[in-house]
Amino acid sequence: MKTIRVERKEGKLDLSALKKRNPASYGKYEKTVAEIVKEVRTKGDSALISYTEKFDGLKLKPDGIKVTEREIKDAIREVDPALIKVLKKSLQNIRDFHERQKRNSWFETEESGIILGQKVTPLNRAGVYVPGGKAAYPSTVLMNIVPASVAGVREIIMTTPAVNGRINPVTLAAAHLAGATGIYRVGGAQAIAAMAFGTETVPKVDKIVGPGNIFVALAKKNVYGFVSIDSIAGPSEILVIADESANPKFVAADLLSQAEHDEMASAVLITTSEQLAEAVKKEIQEFLKKLERREIIEKSLNNYGAVLIVKDLSDAAEAANEIASEHLEIITENPFELMTKIRNAGAIFLGPYSSEPLGDYFAGPNHVLPTNGTARFFSPLSVDDFIKKSSVVYYSESALKAAHKDIELFARAEGLTAHANSIAVRFQGGKGKD
Repeated sequence: MKTIRVERKEGKLDLSALKKRNPASYGKYEKTVAEIVKEVRTKGDSALISYTEKFDGLKLKPDGIKVTEREIKDAIREVDPALIKVLKKSLQNIRDFHERQKRNSWFETEESGIILGQKVTPLNRAGVYVPGGKAAYPSTVLMNIVPASVAGVREIIMTTPAVNGRINPVTLAAAHLAGATGIYRVGGAQAIAAMAFGTETVPKVDKIVGPGNIFVALAKKNVYGFVSIDSIAGPSEILVIADESANPKFVAADLLSQAEHDEMASAVLITTSEQLAEAVKKEIQEFLKKLERREIIEKSLNNYGAVLIVKDLSDAAEAANEIASEHLEIITENPFELMTKIRNAGAIFLGPYSSEPLGDYFAGPNHVLPTNGTARFFSPLSVDDFIKKSSVVYYSESALKAAHKDIELFARAEGLTAHANSIAVRFQGGKGKD
């Protein structure tokens, strides 16, 4: 994990020494994904069954694509009751947070006979993709289903790959608790295509959300426009701003919590204290002696890990805004004060006891966050992702009469005489009705 002393160059902080992820050529993957999407779109369930056998080694029958109620009930009985309680606590926290995001339709009436407003309507059906395999991701299930449920989406389906025909029972339990209306044992690009276009068994959705591997990400990119998607997520990122008051063991542990995700994950410390920087690096080496995913962590830190030494906390905030990290922890003497200077971050964690995994599992704010610097213009997954807004316009005859000449002039200035005529015809000898 390299140490970089950040200086100014032509008035700006020079962060050029930070290694950037270079977009790889995904040509061969895109070709494969395009073929899968085309096959599922045209052949439906038969293509789903064929690709599930090819990629997952699972021979499905058409009536085996959808998970049955009996399977869900059996799965719940398998899960440790203590974990079920934790899932319910986390679910309540997530739901409470997202309830505060709900929007209402609104209308304003003017005395002149004008009513303007905005009608908020939830999407009809949303699709959630949850990675499968050996691991279970109940947190992903909750974080993607709950905002859709709070938004009022009528149907929320979930697709996830099965191992030997079996979906992890914790995943099924989380989906049931969160309110999934249908669960399907298919994964990969073929699952994305099925949700985008519909098959005999899997219904077509309006929006697809959820993480996945490169094939899932490219499939979402491929079907975007036929359906909406949340984003094309990149590797995980954590940025910690810490001063001399920070506990180096806490900082080291938090950096490692994200580095273990992926060899391309990014873990960066920005500090004003060289003493803290050295102490954190020592703590990292101590943790590495006992952490299970050491090999992945070391590659992540060697590739995309860094300690940035800056002059003061103002420079730290400036650097953080330039990096625009997915997760930002502020472990300083006055974290709330420094937070006011942050403009670009997916989620902000304040103080020494707001470790990033708190947000992954339990606190309530969504853990589906913008990556690869897109926090400059994207927000976390929210209730807003599962609604659409319609503008509402009403003008009485007298209200339009007062404005019609202005509108006609505007339309003619754009050379759109039919537009002008659509307004003018209402005042050419006839009498309109409200």
